[in-house]
Amino acid sequence: MQPSRPRTTTTAGSLTRAAFAVFLTVLLTAGGVLGTGARPASAADGEASWTVATASNDFGSDRPNYSYTLDPGGRVEDGLVVANHGATPLRLSVYAADAFTTEQGRLDLRGVNAKQTGVGAWVRADRSGVTIPAGETAEVPFTVALPDDAAPGEYMGGIVTAADGQRLGIRIRLRVGGELKPALSVENLQVRYSGTPNPLGTGDATVTYTIRNDGNGILAARQAVSLSGPFGHWDVRAGHIDDSPQLLPGEIWKVSVPVHGVTPALRLTGTVTLVPLLTDAAGSVAPLAAVGSSAHAWTLPWALPLVLVVVCGLFVAALAARRRRRTALPQGPARSGTPLTQE
Repeated sequence: MQPSRPRTTTTAGSLTRAAFAVFLTVLLTAGGVLGTGARPASAADGEASWTVATASNDFGSDRPNYSYTLDPGGRVEDGLVVANHGATPLRLSVYAADAFTTEQGRLDLRGVNAKQTGVGAWVRADRSGVTIPAGETAEVPFTVALPDDAAPGEYMGGIVTAADGQRLGIRIRLRVGGELKPALSVENLQVRYSGTPNPLGTGDATVTYTIRNDGNGILAARQAVSLSGPFGHWDVRAGHIDDSPQLLPGEIWKVSVPVHGVTPALRLTGTVTLVPLLTDAAGSVAPLAAVGSSAHAWTLPWALPLVLVVVCGLFVAALAARRRRRTALPQGPARSGTPLTQE
């Protein structure tokens, strides 16, 4: 399934006004971990004493995040509203940053000193810092300006405010005009069989692999894992596997799946099937054509070699005992005398 080509523009008046359905305004803690939102809090609580919101303008009001569609070379202006809920003036730094997926599957934003290549490089606040009196708000304008050679595809980042090790920002989802080529692949697929003490029983296996987003769209993956013996016999499927988090273009996600009740059929085939899930700016999810990969592993119940060794040992012992018995048999009387000859 190929997603339809989105509308592109280079003017602010015709930009898309659709927003993510999911609430994407986020609280970033001192360690950089994304939260689900922000609420006014005092500095004594150990939380940010300010909140951020999207500006009300031609794009609408009360937007949970920023979402734009621009052609290469396009430009748009917007704003961030910051409210100081503290009792003293507040000085904040303001910057844009690229997003990335953490090992826990959450979306986070890179630090101010990190190298920015997408949203973080193309979004510029009108000023790098702002001072807000106690109990007041201030709007910080910013500009999204794409280079002429911006590659088509989807990008994620955010506009961030920071002070005293705390960060608070709003995500920016950007679609650069051109052909959208969403694609996932399976890499480093391996099957490990842990065996069973029963030579005629079933055991457990572990299937590990890496999901790579090698397209230019933001994708999650619906996953299915199965194992089978020669000619497709003794097929067994893994239990429910959660969808992967949304992966940005170029990102990877490592997966380990246990599979129970596996017959040690000497040679196992492990198969992983992925259904890419493409979510548009309005929150609609479109499943794309499935992709898959297979790998093989040799399996043998650990008890079977032991049984073979015992059987071989018994056979060798039986042969040795037979030789000993033959050696121990009494010999007949020796014959003597000279044979007669006839004259």
